[in-house]
Amino acid sequence: MTADTLPFWLNYQASEQPIKVALRHKQRGIWQEKRWLELRHDIASLVSALQAKGFARGDTLYLLSDPRPEALLLAIAAHWLGGSATPLDPNAGEADTLNLLARLQPAFIFAEGQCQVDLALKSALKPPLIIYADARGLSGYRQGVLQPYAQWLGAANAGSISPPIAQAHDDAFVFFRLDPHGQVERLNLTHHQLLNQGRELVKQERLTSQEEALAARAFAASGHLRYLLAPWLLAGFTLNFPENINTRDIDRRELGPTLVAGTSQTYQRLEALIYARLPLPGTVRRAFLDWSLTAPAQTKPWYKLFAYGLTIRPLRDVIGFSRTRVPLLVGEALPEPSAAFFAALGIRVRNWPDACDWQTSPNSPKPKHVLQDGYLDDSLTQLGAQA
Repeated sequence: MTADTLPFWLNYQASEQPIKVALRHKQRGIWQEKRWLELRHDIASLVSALQAKGFARGDTLYLLSDPRPEALLLAIAAHWLGGSATPLDPNAGEADTLNLLARLQPAFIFAEGQCQVDLALKSALKPPLIIYADARGLSGYRQGVLQPYAQWLGAANAGSISPPIAQAHDDAFVFFRLDPHGQVERLNLTHHQLLNQGRELVKQERLTSQEEALAARAFAASGHLRYLLAPWLLAGFTLNFPENINTRDIDRRELGPTLVAGTSQTYQRLEALIYARLPLPGTVRRAFLDWSLTAPAQTKPWYKLFAYGLTIRPLRDVIGFSRTRVPLLVGEALPEPSAAFFAALGIRVRNWPDACDWQTSPNSPKPKHVLQDGYLDDSLTQLGAQA
């Protein structure tokens, strides 16, 4: 196997550092770990299960989920078989998501839990195969359509998996969205593109296998595939997933990652979180803090060290940046005041581009069962209960 693809690099890391921790996922307050060799075994099971369900070269697995290891491993399993993965933005409105799914009519979907399963079922003319992670609320659903992810990890013939058939110029991820006129647009990213951009980041930021990164945003943003997923496989560091999107700030503080990748919105949200913790204006503590953040370069070293320990370090701890050495900003740059604020905390945010060549999809018919307002016909809303 010589193809420069995502499955190739996962195989490489599993061979080079089999017992190093590759993934962590916080579940019910406890960090669960997976080593590189364990990941390869899990993906072998997923490949066998996907293949048994008819997934083949050229097929697409749709991901309807917040950041979860299951979505990541299923995507790589799809790549293994020569297919691609399509992450769908979990923050998009329900009407837009239903509209998009109804037009695309996916045959294979990974849905995080009941809410996402319902969306997938309501959008389909013919119910697709749905792999789900969280079984809560799904006991009354027909399990022929739904497949529990946990059972797929025990695929009996996983040991006989064949080498991956993906090629460097195959599409690894394909993104879809609706433009302002309701037309479907698509963005294709090949293995070659992802890995080349990942290599540039690894080289420029001197990333090593000792990094700790947090996947706090869904991979529905292409920049996070370029600058987080690809570098993870190339450098072989540890990728961490929060318990859920609402606990990401708590989990980041607990973890203290060395690598953070976020958008302008992410950093401005963290800035607001810091300001909410600051002493009130006019107090002695606030005056000392303001001086600490604006102290001139000629300030005596021991003064600055004292200010760092008393004010700046605690503020970095608030947002979980106590150990961060590679703070990445993907896409639109920060406003100048925000960039200066983070720089004063010793957090020099590096901006990496997220240039995307979105194109109108040639096959984007309007779904027959979507109404003018974007919602589905009521006759299909009962599919979830019947399925």
